[in-house]
Amino acid sequence: MMITSRLEDFIEEDLGYNDISCTLVPDNPQKAVIFAKEKCVLAGTDIAKEILDYFGIQYEQHFNDGDFLGAGDIIYDLDGDAVSILRAERLTLNFLGHLSGIATLTRKCVDIIPKHSRTKIAATRKTTPGLRKYEKLAVIAGGGDPHRFNLSDSIIIKDNHRNIMGLKSAILEAQKRTSFTQKIEVEVESVDDALIAAKMNVDIIMLDNMSPEEIIDTISALQAEGLRERVIIEISGGISQDNLKDFVDIDADIISMGSLIHKSHWIDISLEIKK
Repeated sequence: MMITSRLEDFIEEDLGYNDISCTLVPDNPQKAVIFAKEKCVLAGTDIAKEILDYFGIQYEQHFNDGDFLGAGDIIYDLDGDAVSILRAERLTLNFLGHLSGIATLTRKCVDIIPKHSRTKIAATRKTTPGLRKYEKLAVIAGGGDPHRFNLSDSIIIKDNHRNIMGLKSAILEAQKRTSFTQKIEVEVESVDDALIAAKMNVDIIMLDNMSPEEIIDTISALQAEGLRERVIIEISGGISQDNLKDFVDIDADIISMGSLIHKSHWIDISLEIKK
């Protein structure tokens, strides 16, 4: 659910101070449809409904988040005043188009993973400022995992932490300060650091920007030490739909992809007044 004041900020941004465009028309009751112009996985309907409710537009919804749509499929039948429909149009379509694009790309990536595999596709914190909640919900609609939402959800020790205080010191400090409800994840770029992190009982090891061969070698080293099953293995860094197949047969638990969001394209979704 979106806070009303935030929704009003979005509306104010779009309408401005002197909306002549929408008020040109007689404010009579109208019927309209919102429909997909291309195949996609739908996302963003909760936000769309809040926008329509705000403008007092009645609607009948035919599909839900996560549903597959064909070109021409009608998402909403609308019934409302002409000015309200025109004012709700662009904001509603922007959210539906952007979030459905993320859900569609996520589903394509999820479908590349073999059915028998335990590997999950996850998002990252590479999101549009202010829209993270909605973009991560779109990842969920596409069948992916949202990963952590913010820095308080779990602790990730990254390369800059290591550069500042060293790997072992960073892990010890995290273990000292972490709540029992939080996991500790360590980003590593070498076999040696992966072994150190696993032996120090971290929960998750992220193999960052490694080639498939380097990942296999690292996991093999963990197995040889009897450490593989004690940690969740996440692989990340430069993975997209184009090269995902290179990583799917590796024994990893999570493949996290910032590209689910920053390489998705908007889905063409339109609103038309019924004549």
